[in-house]
Amino acid sequence: MNFQQLRIISETVRQNFNLTEVANKLFTSQSGVSKHIKDLEDELNIELFVRRGKRLTGLTEPGKALIKIVERILMDTRNIKRLAEQFSCHDTGQLIIATTHTQAQYALPAVITQFKQAFPKVHLVLHQSSPGEIVSMLLGGQADIGIATEALKDTKYLVSFPYYSWHHIIIVPTGHPLCSVPGLTLEAIAEFPIVTYHEGFTGRSRIDQAFIRAGLTPDIAMSALDADVIKTYVNLGLGVGIIASVAFIPEKDTNLVRLNGADLFEQNTTYISVRQNHYLRSYAYRFMELCVPAINEAVIRMNVEQETGPL
Repeated sequence: MNFQQLRIISETVRQNFNLTEVANKLFTSQSGVSKHIKDLEDELNIELFVRRGKRLTGLTEPGKALIKIVERILMDTRNIKRLAEQFSCHDTGQLIIATTHTQAQYALPAVITQFKQAFPKVHLVLHQSSPGEIVSMLLGGQADIGIATEALKDTKYLVSFPYYSWHHIIIVPTGHPLCSVPGLTLEAIAEFPIVTYHEGFTGRSRIDQAFIRAGLTPDIAMSALDADVIKTYVNLGLGVGIIASVAFIPEKDTNLVRLNGADLFEQNTTYISVRQNHYLRSYAYRFMELCVPAINEAVIRMNVEQETGPL
């Protein structure tokens, strides 16, 4: 069993058994991937994958047991490399942050500015992804830190800390009828088309739940992945916008009026997460401390280094 075979087994599962995608990811050929899998099955004298013709459709029971060991081996291999880098060049390297557009655009600029001032030689990679993709990157070791409102907190093998809490707000063009409504209600908002986040992004589920509890079916005229797009179309008159409070910048959004939504929608919490047993360089702890001053390296380590068994 060699390292390339381990990577191929892991990527085959992560790419939903699509060998073309595995080959592209590992910069090899599909026939090479198939050969590595067959060679390993012959070496172990067991079948690892369920097959339908030439296609792989799932894992056998031995395959399910093996993938847990493979993921642990690959994680430990990455940890060894990070450990060596920590002692050979403690203030240089790479830090990969996976986050959503809202966090990257509005919550993180001040933190990143402070971090780069403290660690100018660290190459900071910012991946803007969906919450589900962020979870996958953390579990697979492709990201060091994940930041999002959805998906992170209750995912097994992730350690999550509250970053900050926020509410949704309502935005409308200057002079909109809602600006003169005293005691704004969901019923009043539902009289107009709504432009807000796509399902699964930036607390959209809390918006939907609020209308459901009120017995209302709002007209979601348009949904988008980020607040900038929502604000653009609200400015064009396509509807009433519902966005995260952090995304409204009075100095820039001069054509829009912010209406309070704290009494209409439940509070949201954005989390900062890392994978358990993922070796973090010292500057990764500093980044997290800048985000959440209430935690420190000792607290993070105590949670990250817990033994939880194989993935």
